[in-house]
Amino acid sequence: MFFRNLQVYRLPSPWAMTAAGLAAYLEPQAFVPASSNELLHHGWGRPRGADGALVHEVAGQFLLALKTQKKILPGAAMNERAKAMAAELEEQQGFPPGKKAMRELKERAADEMLPKAFSVSRTTLVWIDPKNGWLVVDAAGPAKADDVVKLLLKAVDKMPLESLRVQRSPVAVMTGWLEADQAPHGFTIDQDATLRAAGESRAQIGYKRHSLEPDDMRRHIAAGKQCTRLAMTWNDRISFVLDETLAIKGIAPLDILKEGSAPASDDQERFDGEFTLMTGELAKLLADLVEALGGEAKA
Repeated sequence: MFFRNLQVYRLPSPWAMTAAGLAAYLEPQAFVPASSNELLHHGWGRPRGADGALVHEVAGQFLLALKTQKKILPGAAMNERAKAMAAELEEQQGFPPGKKAMRELKERAADEMLPKAFSVSRTTLVWIDPKNGWLVVDAAGPAKADDVVKLLLKAVDKMPLESLRVQRSPVAVMTGWLEADQAPHGFTIDQDATLRAAGESRAQIGYKRHSLEPDDMRRHIAAGKQCTRLAMTWNDRISFVLDETLAIKGIAPLDILKEGSAPASDDQERFDGEFTLMTGELAKLLADLVEALGGEAKA
């Protein structure tokens, strides 16, 4: 296993919380299947299956799983049912329902269809490194990560969780790397980038699997564009994309990292080995990246 995207938060380093203690906080919000009348339901699942714990611990690292179940209501079918109900109401009262009445009919149609609706489920994984003070959500966008954080803060009393903040703007730093054609120590610049103008035009140019020629980059930067997204590789071990919000996306472990993993005798050992490898490498990657961005900003 390897997280694909990192939305990164900060905890005290070290954070004095045990896996059992955290699981006790999460237990009241443990996932149960949605009832027939619930459109959306979420709760904490068990990362290693029904027989596992709510907090899976390996070598002092924690893994959590937020499960979300959502009912799918086909819009066309719901509108058709609402129209049929509107026709019945018009026949009864002698005039068509107004806008407010139609909204109410659509809500009634949804309530009728909800018990028979199909459900889709998704799981969002969370890694907590109590020793180094990292909390990382495997989510491509901040909205999904915010859902996880809100539930954690609701479950854990006075959880000391903060967003990661750095001394220097990621946009300014990435732009500087491109302008100088020089990545920070331990990193290399790859072939994906987005540059965007700050003015009203918001003009934007993107590169995908394309050589980022220094002269081209400097010309765009001189014209007022700044780098908002940049693909990089860390220590020849992990490739990723850093964006202007400090989100880290498109993470891919490279062959040299895969080759260094130890063979496993069963699925449990393989899962735990991969989790240990991932957390060890990502903790070092995060530390190096924060340093390259000027260090953490203190309150």
